[in-house]
Order: sequence, then structure tokens, then C-alpha cells
Amino acid sequence: MLGELTPAQRRQAILVIVVAALGYFVDIYDLLLFSMVRNASLTALGVPPDQLLGKGLTLLNMQMGGMLVGGVLWGVLGDKKGRLSVLFGSIVLYSLANLLNGMATTVGQYAILRLVAGIGLAGELGAGITLVAEVMPKASRGWGTSIVAAVGILGAVAGYFVASLTDWRHAYFIGGGLGLLLLLLRLGVVESGLFVRVAATHPRRGDFLMLFNDAGRFLRYLRVIAIGLPLWYLVGILITLSPEFGRAFGFSEPPNAGRAVALCYTGLAIGDLASGMVSQVLRSRRKAVLLFLLAQLAGVALYFTVGTLGLQQFYACCFGLGLAGGYWAMFVTIGSEQFGTNIRATVTTTVPNMVRGAVVPMTLAFTWLKGQGLGLPQAALAIGALVFGPALWGLAGLEETFHKDLDYTEHT
Repeated sequence: MLGELTPAQRRQAILVIVVAALGYFVDIYDLLLFSMVRNASLTALGVPPDQLLGKGLTLLNMQMGGMLVGGVLWGVLGDKKGRLSVLFGSIVLYSLANLLNGMATTVGQYAILRLVAGIGLAGELGAGITLVAEVMPKASRGWGTSIVAAVGILGAVAGYFVASLTDWRHAYFIGGGLGLLLLLLRLGVVESGLFVRVAATHPRRGDFLMLFNDAGRFLRYLRVIAIGLPLWYLVGILITLSPEFGRAFGFSEPPNAGRAVALCYTGLAIGDLASGMVSQVLRSRRKAVLLFLLAQLAGVALYFTVGTLGLQQFYACCFGLGLAGGYWAMFVTIGSEQFGTNIRATVTTTVPNMVRGAVVPMTLAFTWLKGQGLGLPQAALAIGALVFGPALWGLAGLEETFHKDLDYTEHT
């Protein structure tokens, strides 16, 4: 996988992959922890049972809105000041925010801290994937980014066990502490050589407006975002709201949200490795993503049919949805490969956070449809119909980037 590199380059590439993977592990732990402790934490803060869903969606939207803002801020910083600045700055911010989350005493404090945590969480994946993509040989980039995502996504599984064995406040303390410990490992990572060369010769870096001042570039950006929308439809609605869906399906015992998240993310971890393998075998990013998109459609159909039969079938569908959604790393890698070095971090960081931020209009539309008389499953299916079409459209119009050389810049 790293045979084209010198021994020194190989050691650095391995360190970058390890650091990016562990950083994403802590990122996912903290990102999904709220979904796991949502009801327990809000109940402890005095929220009545009939307001848990509404308050929970509000806090989720605060977190995702923060990620939308943070995606732009960290992405621009990554192209202006370097990938390492984001790896250090983002983890400090979200680690401190999560430590403070464990001290929240009101829903208002909780909401503000989820916003701040969301801003911090927005930088981790984009900076890590950008750095890995730029230090790996082009023929094996997919393996590196898939390993990062597969290891990172297991943070959700760790979060489930921590949330199951400890109080919700301690779960936040553990997440914040893990993030601060990770800073020590990052001290040995050096900056991307591609960035260093561009920084010395290209004055216009990290210009977010470049994504909008050229029609072809803007369309390319929209297409990349579109292919990721189904992933957070699955996580943000079908998995996060699993207790409510269980009740709508008539289960005597509602699903445990933490278990549903852990099963889904176990599937995602396996799927991310599988999608990397499939793309390497097919030598195509686009074909691999298409296969996983079609598998996701099948998974949603099973969720609303087989998943309604009982709790164990429901949990099996949560795992299956995760397995089919395991192209997150491939999706972010495609975004990184579609754009030049002078705005690569901006794109790679903003694209996944635009998708995460899309959870806000998804949940608002979902709530509105429920208010119009649609049942919970029908409202969710309607939102699903709105995300899969754009994803297929986006994939159809993107160039294949499997063999693409990343040593280039975007013209102004």
C-alpha cells in the first residue's frame, strides 16, 4: 500500500493515518454521544416526557448548525494556515466544550455548549482526510482514508458502552479527556508537502468564495454534497429517533437509542472498509458509491417493513443501514480529490459538514410533515424520497478520481 514511498515518508504516512483515525474516533464519540444520552440528560435537566422529542431535536439542530459554521471556518483555516492548525485547534475546542457539557445545569447551557462543540467537531474529519490524501500514493489513497473512517466510526460503539456504564455527565467528561490526551500524539505529525509548496507560491488559498464564482466549480461542489445526504438522513432521523419509531411500530419495549447508534456505526465501520476495498478492486470511486447508494435504498425499505416486526429485527435493520451507508470515507475522499490544493481543505471540511448541517432542514421538514397529519413513518419516507434523488444526480455528474494526481491548484 505504501511501497512507492521512502522509509521516512512511509513512517510519516502511517503516523498521519493513526493520528487521523484516532482523532476521528474521538470526534465520532463526541458527535454521537448526544444521541445516546439525549433522553437521560434532558430528563435529568427537568424536561417533561412530552417535550423530550422537541427539545432533543432543537439541541441536535444546535449541534449540527454549529458544524455547518465550523466547517467553513476550519476549512478556510486549513488552506490558509495549514492542515495541522485545524487538527490541533478543532480538538481543543470540542474537547473543552464536551467537558463543560458534563457540567450543564440548564437546557439553555446545554444548547449553547452543543453549538460550540459542533463548531469544534466540524474540523476533525476534513483536516484528517485532506492530510491523508496528500501524503498517500494516489493508487492507495482509498485504503488510507477508509482506515481512518473505519477506526473513527468505532467511536460510536465506544460511546454506547461508556454511556451504558456511566452517568451521562461522566460520559461527556471521558470524551473531553480523550480529546485532550490525543493532542500529545499529534506533536509528531508534520505538514503536508503539497500544502507547503502551494503556500510558498499561491497567495489565494482558502477562498471560500471561489466555490461560487465559477459555475462549473459550484456545480461540482453541489454534486459532492448531494451524494452524502442519504447518510445523515439515516443517522439523523432513522437512527437518532429510533425510540420514537419503535413506539410508532407498536413495540411494547421501545428501542434503546444508544444500542441502535452502536449497531449502525458498527455496520458503518465495516462498510467503510468494504467500500474502500470495492473501490480498489473496481478502480473506481463512482462505481463503489453507486453500489452502496443502491444498498441504502434497499436498507430503508427493510427498515419500514422487516424492521416493524419486532425489536430484534429492528436492531438488525439498524446494523444493515450502517453497513449500506459505509461510503462516508469514500464520499469525503471524492470531495478532496475533486478540487485543487489551494481550496482542498476548504472543500474537504465543508462538504461533510454541509451534509451534517442538512439534518437541520431535514428535521424541520420532518416535524412539519408530522404536523400536517402524516404519521412518523410516512413523514420519514417523504424526507427519504427528497434525499436519494439528488444523491444519484450528484454521482452521475462527477468525474472519476481514482487515478487523479492531486498536485494542482484551482484557477481564480
